[in-house]
Amino acid sequence: MPSTNRKADAIDTTPGLRPGLSQRQLNMIAIGGVIGAGLFVGSGVVIRATGPAAFLTYALCGGLIVLVMRMLAEMAAANPSTGAFADYATSALGGWAGFSVGWLYWYFWVIVVGFEAVAGAKVLTYWIHAPLWVLSLVLMVMMTATNLVSVSSFGEFEFWFAGIKVATIVVFLVLGMAFAVGLVPGHGADFSNLTSHGGFFPQGVGAVFAAIVVSIFSMTGTEVVTIAAAETPDPQRAVQRAMSTVVIRIATFFVGSVFLLAVILPWNSIEPGTSPYVDAFHHMGISGADQVMNAVVLTAVLSCLNSGLYTSSRMLFVLAARREAPAYLVKLSARGVPHLAIMVSSGVGFLCVIVAWLSPEMVFIFLLNSSGAIILFVYLLIALSQIVLRRRTPPEALRVRMWLFPGLSILAVTGIVAVLVRMAFDDTARSQLWLSLLSWAVVIAFYFGAKYARRNSHGDSRIGPAQPT
Repeated sequence: MPSTNRKADAIDTTPGLRPGLSQRQLNMIAIGGVIGAGLFVGSGVVIRATGPAAFLTYALCGGLIVLVMRMLAEMAAANPSTGAFADYATSALGGWAGFSVGWLYWYFWVIVVGFEAVAGAKVLTYWIHAPLWVLSLVLMVMMTATNLVSVSSFGEFEFWFAGIKVATIVVFLVLGMAFAVGLVPGHGADFSNLTSHGGFFPQGVGAVFAAIVVSIFSMTGTEVVTIAAAETPDPQRAVQRAMSTVVIRIATFFVGSVFLLAVILPWNSIEPGTSPYVDAFHHMGISGADQVMNAVVLTAVLSCLNSGLYTSSRMLFVLAARREAPAYLVKLSARGVPHLAIMVSSGVGFLCVIVAWLSPEMVFIFLLNSSGAIILFVYLLIALSQIVLRRRTPPEALRVRMWLFPGLSILAVTGIVAVLVRMAFDDTARSQLWLSLLSWAVVIAFYFGAKYARRNSHGDSRIGPAQPT
């Protein structure tokens, strides 16, 4: 985004990357990228903790995510960049913020990559009897190879992965609505499950807000499209088109489908850790739902794994271009992909898989908890960056505008802080908050330590973009 701040001089950090993603691929990534195992499986945890009102929890979370994505879209449309929020944070808040966003976001996604590889392996054991770590490594190799081939191969895989997820939700919405309103033979209209098992708020109104801590993480990943847009022929147009439907996507896929789950199933019949969508299909008399949904969940996991490798590698590439990571990571392969950044990110994912095998209850859980709240820190810095940069940007440069600025921007910041405060008082989420804060503190310490070292060795602590080789 245009800025009068001198730190904005280092914004262009995407040299050499080729525009290999089509608008078709980006649109599908935008539509289906947010749908993952967090919805297909995690929604059961939210419904059990909240009751029929669980869809209100998703509506609140969705509203917060929509505000943050609109703020990000405003900045990305004005200045598309693979570094996206790291660049904007640097320009708006200073080098420490851009460094924090870049490394925290990279750390979040490489941990997700390892976690999703293990989760995918667990799904595969439904059909294939093999050691979990072997299946995890196979999935890692497959997705690493996909990312190394070209950005278009990543986009094509993601296009079909997202298409399968979207198709599944659409089928569920159509069949679920028909079942609820009595269009299915032998079953009349019935919405009694919304009130007949302890009422609409069986766990109390407060449970709707308490469950936000769990449900908000199932919506992360929407921001990936602003990173991917930088590798399309027309990034500004790509961002505008991809982000224009974010409200409809969240309202339909999350709020709508969870509402139908609460209508079709008694909330207290759902077992946390299992997919309520399988139970709903079974309840509607659709056989083979467990096989189909396991395949869909596997697709969702592979999609997240694929996106995680892409996103983490691009962020690492940007950090290297900004001289905040080893300079050799800006090297591109003959196909125009940052192959070294991909291999390093994949390597950390491999290590997470090995750790999950050797020490699942200690080290792996520690890694997961230490990244648990990081995405909220990133969203907070995105929101603060937009508030600052909006005031510096000429009106003609704003191709996408945040609604009712600055009121809704401030509301978004307040909402994120409220979720973090809630985590501090939640017994199940408290450790994630404190360990994630520790991770942020370590990153900031590295930033100022490196800055101090540069000042002593060169007499100049400025950070500028490295040149690709």
